[in-house]
Amino acid sequence: MIDARVKFRHLQTFVEVARQKSVVKAAELLAVSQPAVTKTIRELEEVLGVAVFERDGRGIRITRYGEVFLRHAGAALTALRQGLDSVSQERSGDGPPIRIGALPTVSTRIMPGAMTLFLEEKTGARIKIVTGENAVLLEQLRLGDLDLVVGRLAAPDRMTGFSFEHLYSEQVVFAVRAGHPLLSGKQSVFAHLGDYPVLMPTRASIIRPFVERLLITNGIAGLPNQIETVSDSFGRAFVRSSDAIWIISNGVVATDIEDGLLATLPIDTSETKGPVGLTMRTDTIPSLPLSILMQTIREAAGVAMVKS
Repeated sequence: MIDARVKFRHLQTFVEVARQKSVVKAAELLAVSQPAVTKTIRELEEVLGVAVFERDGRGIRITRYGEVFLRHAGAALTALRQGLDSVSQERSGDGPPIRIGALPTVSTRIMPGAMTLFLEEKTGARIKIVTGENAVLLEQLRLGDLDLVVGRLAAPDRMTGFSFEHLYSEQVVFAVRAGHPLLSGKQSVFAHLGDYPVLMPTRASIIRPFVERLLITNGIAGLPNQIETVSDSFGRAFVRSSDAIWIISNGVVATDIEDGLLATLPIDTSETKGPVGLTMRTDTIPSLPLSILMQTIREAAGVAMVKS
């Protein structure tokens, strides 16, 4: 039986503190006082009989009991939000919202085709597509702010509470502008990599460890002109207007390569290959429109693989 002492405000406050990792920030977003947030968390801990947060230097961090409760608290808030949305949409005639997190590797290669197919189904559903680093998107998925994440498979320790459906595998490439000096094959790419600006995936990105291992294997301990970015628009513009080298997932630049705007350096990057697919929470049952969208993503991925 559900303890009647647990109220909506307890769940909302707990999830927001977990999301912000700060009582101060949570209080600001919830428009309540800091003592009110602290009191609400203490009430929740009294009901649960365990601490859900603990001090970490000057900040706080969630405990292992808090991590367990977060999965269910996030699911409860998501279900309530979906219920309220469903009633509102039933009254207005709108379809249910679908919130998708898409990594850059699929944003340009898969999602346009998937959306074209989905719109043909005329479900009436409203779509919100968010891009960003995998860690950020998975956190939003865990808290119920996203319904689905499309991208590379995360590390095992980040997949607790998630399911993954493999669509295809892809690897990292070293992309440059057409006519780049290293395309001639007369120079060793790794011997001269430090002569050019290099765009690297950020440390929070999934492909960063694969890239670092590849560089170390080929004798590259560090790069003097390194820029970290997850912005595909900046990377594309910068590489096309300079001699920079962009280390990026193949899916991000596949169309540019097909159109001859960019080219890949002659490097064997097969060891960086990893699975790309659909990540969902294991406690979530997809709505009919979300199921349809997932199918159109599968179809779009299949088409993209045939072209490649």
